[in-house]
Amino acid sequence: MPREQGRKFIAQNKKARHDYSILDTYEVGLVLTGTEVKSLRMGRASLVDGFAMVEDGEVWLHHVHIPEYTEGTWTNHTPRRKRKILMHRSEIEKLIGKTKEGGLTLVPLDMYFKDGKAKATLALAKGKKTYDKRQDLAERDSRREMERAFGQYVKRGGRK
Repeated sequence: MPREQGRKFIAQNKKARHDYSILDTYEVGLVLTGTEVKSLRMGRASLVDGFAMVEDGEVWLHHVHIPEYTEGTWTNHTPRRKRKILMHRSEIEKLIGKTKEGGLTLVPLDMYFKDGKAKATLALAKGKKTYDKRQDLAERDSRREMERAFGQYVKRGGRK
């Protein structure tokens, strides 16, 4: 069987970019069981409530929902168990310092297969206030309006 190449996206956490200001991102590996990998290959996962924590010098992913594998038997996994994240020791040391300094959290942005291995993008993020969210939405809407108006201007050949 040929080796899998490239990226295959499984799940994305669109809400994270809305609720948090992303300061830094890390590509991390995941420690998974066999039925979890099979369930992910079917494209089933939810990162909405997920977050990561540093515990005893290791990083753990909490509240990520990977549904049970439909063809699994009694060996099936628990859907919301905590999963170990694989990172370099130096990156973990940096994360310990940054998360302790206050207000910063680790949020999963997406999950994917890269060359056949399950990976995730973990973001060091700071929570947004409600007015920041409203400001971002207004900015996005105005940008969209400008692009639409410009498109109509170009479509008419530059005339009013």
